[in-house]
Amino acid sequence: MGIKWDEFFVTGDPLIFASQIAIALTSIGIVAALSYFKKWRWLWDNWLTTVDHKKIGIMYILVGILMFFRGGVDGLMMRTQTAVPENTFLDAQHYNEVFTTHGVIMILFVAMPLLVGLMNFAVPLQIGARDVAFPQLNALSFWLTFSGAMLFNISFVIGGSPDAGWTSYFPLAGKEFSPGIANNFYAVALQIAGAGTLMTGINFVVTILKMRTKGMTLLRMPMFTWTTFITSIIITASFPIFTVALALMTFDRVFGTHFFTVSGGGIDMLWANLFWLWGHPEVYIVVLPAFGMLSDIISTFARKTLYGYKSMVASIVMISVLSMLVWVHHFYTMGNSPAANSIFSITTMAIAIPTGVKVFNWLFTMRKGRIRFTVPMMWSLAFVPTFVIGGVTGVMLGMAAADYQYHNTLFLVAHFHYVLIPGVVYPIFAGLYYWWPKMFGYMLNERIGKWNFWLFNIGFNMTFMPMFFLGLDGAVRRAYTYSAETGFGPLMMVSAIGAFVLAAGFAALCYNIYYSARYADRNVGNDPWDARTLEWATATPVQHYNFAKIPEVKSLDTFWHMKKNNELQPLKDSEIEEIHMPSNSWIPIYMGFIFGVSGFLLVFEWTIAAGIAALGIFAGMAFRSFDYNDGYHVHKDEIIETERKWRKFGKGVKSHVS
Repeated sequence: MGIKWDEFFVTGDPLIFASQIAIALTSIGIVAALSYFKKWRWLWDNWLTTVDHKKIGIMYILVGILMFFRGGVDGLMMRTQTAVPENTFLDAQHYNEVFTTHGVIMILFVAMPLLVGLMNFAVPLQIGARDVAFPQLNALSFWLTFSGAMLFNISFVIGGSPDAGWTSYFPLAGKEFSPGIANNFYAVALQIAGAGTLMTGINFVVTILKMRTKGMTLLRMPMFTWTTFITSIIITASFPIFTVALALMTFDRVFGTHFFTVSGGGIDMLWANLFWLWGHPEVYIVVLPAFGMLSDIISTFARKTLYGYKSMVASIVMISVLSMLVWVHHFYTMGNSPAANSIFSITTMAIAIPTGVKVFNWLFTMRKGRIRFTVPMMWSLAFVPTFVIGGVTGVMLGMAAADYQYHNTLFLVAHFHYVLIPGVVYPIFAGLYYWWPKMFGYMLNERIGKWNFWLFNIGFNMTFMPMFFLGLDGAVRRAYTYSAETGFGPLMMVSAIGAFVLAAGFAALCYNIYYSARYADRNVGNDPWDARTLEWATATPVQHYNFAKIPEVKSLDTFWHMKKNNELQPLKDSEIEEIHMPSNSWIPIYMGFIFGVSGFLLVFEWTIAAGIAALGIFAGMAFRSFDYNDGYHVHKDEIIETERKWRKFGKGVKSHVS
């Protein structure tokens, strides 16, 4: 492509120019700080080359929080633009770019990294494993996700942001309507990140099937482990579909093929079908792990075993099957036959049944429980009514005839935000507060956490509740402006104010992280919540080998029963043996870097240079093939010293015996 060098950087917009300066100054600041404090070696040894599932999980969470800030700024810009009629804060093109990047970032680079981060941290501990099945593959998964996120994120300052919506429908996303390179970022960056997610899915399926500790049958697994397992199966089933669709999109845009170009004999609806065959299961990929987290948290703070455990497992399996059978409800307005619409109306409304089962499971778990109103439990309680609003409006949209009226309005926008924010973000916040002590050895501040909770909840409802009424009144989605005569102005202003209150709630979380890192008490004990699952039977923060002695499971909520029955016996030196652990590796970060460079060159359609760079990928694979490092052994003396420290001086698990 003949792009001129003076068109390489996006120019002409003050906001983008300010962003370019901010990115440059931040990069210089990070390099200067690492150099001044001589932390390069520490960063390389402890984080960049790690294969420890706990550290990889924390890095996923860091990426998710940073991208939450980026996606949130996009949301604030949209709400600012529509706050008043005929506003000129953003022009039409810039608004299209903003709502496109907002959707992609929030789904793929916020929800996914935060959930996968918590899965990485907690699930191996919950099943009594010392790591995941394929530690280097796990690290590669992270670096591919990071590489894809960064490649997509730089599009707004280099080359131009994608502007065809987060669904990137053809022919709008094709060269005839988007002749620049902006939508190439979508095609290439999402392929790279998607490959990382697919590897994660495969890794967790194998980990959960093959690495559970002695006695942990499938029906003794914690619910978060169950939902991670089912989610990983959905990932392995659906992400290859999206990968193929993105590959065909790349061929169309970069190499001039016509898979989706109607004038060239292609089928634009092929893209829509492939996208939603991935896109609707993707909703459950992000929601199901969140359900699992809520189940463990509610059970802990209600101080009861999860009500209807087996029915909960059955409902998860049913949701996973139905999730692949509902994608055509996105096409109700595209000319389907009445028969097709009826079939997919039935499957869409049927998926509400197992979801409703889960809601009653949570409610009955809390019934007659001795509930502790901690910040994680507050998020869990707020989830139930707000998510039900999203679910009920989803059933309304599931009726094909009614969807003709709702589909292209703000009613639909309100619906999916009432599903995804309470159904994903609330549980993620609950999970962060819940597992934070295990990650870092201190708790997030509860007082600031309540500010985070109330500001975010109030802001969320102020932002999206008005959209239900605006949509019913005829306000269309994806419109960058509207006239004063429509009468939409007052509710649009309420929505805009709510967005800034919501942003203040997120800022409170960020401040809580900073404040707690500086001032929080480091002597919180190893089981501060009086929890029920095995991750709380470890040190705080968790020792790098997880368990000195692999635990044996005899029941559901095994750690709770061990405490209740006074079975937490001191660990004897004679029981400790050397532990084999995987070594750090430079190959995953190298592969992520090469994928990013090759992808960047492909975005600009410098195909020969991209092909040459891609040779580095094969070089990395060759290095890995001849890597005979079988890991290292943690010596018995080191294990004994580590275990004595936390078991003797911490508050310990035995102080929490009921």
